[in-house]
Amino acid sequence: MAKTIRSSGHEALRDALIAARKTAGLTQAELAERLKCHQSFVARVESGERRIDVIELIVLARAMGVAAADLLSIAEVATEADHRI
Repeated sequence: MAKTIRSSGHEALRDALIAARKTAGLTQAELAERLKCHQSFVARVESGERRIDVIELIVLARAMGVAAADLLSIAEVATEADHRI
């Protein structure tokens, strides 16, 4: 069974979030400004120090102009069938 914090699904979601931010032409600080939070929040999410919930995923996606469902699909494909909660 896979670990819950550094699973392939989490890694894929982090990579997708980073790619979406860069594609949107945003720095971490600019994304944080759109989110009305600190840049350190974005850095912790992107480094894997902080996991996000579904609502946060939606808000992040909107701030970057991407569909949350697209990001979720990437994580879904990468998540192991035996991933435990």
